[in-house]
Amino acid sequence: MSDTDDTNDTIRQGASTRRETIKYGGTLAGIGLLAGCTGGGSGSTEATSGDGDDGDESTAEPEADESEDDEPESTSYEACIEPAGCLTFEEVPETYAVYNGGWADMAFALGQREGFLTAGNMIPGFFFEPFGLDVPPQDELPSMWSEGGWDKESFYELDPDVFLIDPNYLHGTGWDSNWDESDTQEINDNVAPFFGNNCRRRREFHDYKLYTLYEAFDRLADLFQERERYEAFVEIHDELQTEIADRLPPESERPEVGLINGGSNPAKGEFYPLNTKDEGYEMKPYRDLDVKSAFSQELEEGGQIDYERLLEIDPEIIIVHWGIGTTGDTDSFSAAAFRKQYVTPMEEDAVGSELTAVQEGNVYPGAYGEQGPIVSLLQTEMKAQQLYPEEFGEFDPEAFPEVPEENQLFDRQRVRDIIAGDV
Repeated sequence: MSDTDDTNDTIRQGASTRRETIKYGGTLAGIGLLAGCTGGGSGSTEATSGDGDDGDESTAEPEADESEDDEPESTSYEACIEPAGCLTFEEVPETYAVYNGGWADMAFALGQREGFLTAGNMIPGFFFEPFGLDVPPQDELPSMWSEGGWDKESFYELDPDVFLIDPNYLHGTGWDSNWDESDTQEINDNVAPFFGNNCRRRREFHDYKLYTLYEAFDRLADLFQERERYEAFVEIHDELQTEIADRLPPESERPEVGLINGGSNPAKGEFYPLNTKDEGYEMKPYRDLDVKSAFSQELEEGGQIDYERLLEIDPEIIIVHWGIGTTGDTDSFSAAAFRKQYVTPMEEDAVGSELTAVQEGNVYPGAYGEQGPIVSLLQTEMKAQQLYPEEFGEFDPEAFPEVPEENQLFDRQRVRDIIAGDV
C-alpha cells in the first residue's frame, strides 16, 4: 500500500465531501461491518414526503407558514443485505465497483452498465456479446489489487458511489496480511459504502447468510430501484428452469459427472474434485440440472487425486470447472486452447487414455465460476447441451457463445430488451 501524500489527501477529501453532501445519508454512519440486516429486507424500499401545510398566505404568521410550505420532499430509501446491514440512500447510486464479476453481471441486468468502473475478477466479455453489452477485458480495467495486496489508494481513485463487495471479503480472506477491518472501515467511511455478499462460494470467514444468486439479485434491485427489470429476469429464469425440468431424463438415467477444478493439471496427473451441489452461485448451473457428482468419497477426503484413482471412478463425463474461460490469446473461448491444456494430456497418458469420458469425447469446459443472472442463463443452457445433447442439442465449442436458434432455451432478444429498459 502506498504512502499518503498531498495528492492523495486531496482525493480523499474530495470523496468524503461529495459523499457527505450529495449521495448518502441515514444509517450509514452507524453501520458496523459485521452487522446483519436488522430491518427492511427484499423489496423494503420507502419514500416519504414532508407534511406541507398549504395554509393561507394572508395570515399574520408568514414565517411559520413559509417554513412548513418549503419543507422538502424526502426521496430517501433503504436497501438491506448481510453483512453490511440496512443502508439509507438519498439518491440511486450512479457508479459502482465490484471485485467478483457476478455482481457486475447483476448490475448489467438491471440496466447499470454505464456505471461500471472495475472488477478484480471480471467475467470475460464474450459472455455478454449475445446480449449487446460491451465489456472491456480484465487487463484494461483499473485494479484494486497491486503488488500482493489491496491497493488502498485505488479505492479512493475509483471514487464510486457504492462498492458492490462484501466488506468482510477484503480482510476476511487473509490474502493481504497488512489489511484489517479498520482499513475496510476507512474505505466505507471515506469513499463509499459496501453493499455485497460473498455468495460465489462460502469461505472460512463467512459465518452469516450466503445468498443464492437471485436472493442477491433481489437485494441489488432494491439498491438500484429496478424492481421491474428484476421481476422480468425472474420470469425468464423460471421459464428456463421449467423447460429443463420437463425435459430431463428420469433420475436413474442421469450420468454422474466428474467435476474437476480448472486448476487441475492433466499433464502432471493432478486432479482436484469438486462437488456439483455446493452452495454459491458458481455451482448454480450444475444444481439447476441436478447434476450428480462422481466424487462422493473423494469430496469427503479432500485433496487431489491421480489418473489411477480417476480411472477407478471412471465418470461418464468429465467437466473442467471454469474451463469455458480458457481463452488463448483472444477475448473469446478457444476450443483449441482448452483441448491443448486439458484433453490432449489425458489422451496421451497411458492411464488417462483409458478413461471412458476421454474415449467417448466427453471432456467438456465447465461453467465460468463468476456469473450473474445473464451469464447463468447462458451457462445453464450450455450444461444442458453438454450433458443431454440428444434432448437439448449438441454443444459446439467452436461456436460458443453463439447457439443455433433451434437449440436456444431462452430468448436472447428478450434479455436485451430488459437490459435496455423495455420491460
